[in-house]
Amino acid sequence: MTAEMVLQIVLTVAAGLIGVGLFGALSQQTIVMVMMGLELVLNGVLLAGGAAWYFLAPELPDAQVLVVVALVVMAVEMAMGFAVTVAFYRARQLDMIDMASDLRG
Repeated sequence: MTAEMVLQIVLTVAAGLIGVGLFGALSQQTIVMVMMGLELVLNGVLLAGGAAWYFLAPELPDAQVLVVVALVVMAVEMAMGFAVTVAFYRARQLDMIDMASDLRG
């Protein structure tokens, strides 16, 4: 396989992750499932960005460090989101997005 074919395969997988994540985030009503869909979208974007940097500028390690930092930030953000979701559930028994409409500012 040539490098161009591998890049196309990786970008196709990234597009699939983004599509499945978008569908999951837009079609679900539970807060946890929406967050999982958003996680898939962000993973697809990071995969596409990391693959593009790897195949277009492999001599620069900056891109790989940026992808790792973005993954760590995304993991912390999702952990905080799940903590807020658990707090909402314990305080008000909220587990559906429609039930949380009274939280608007």
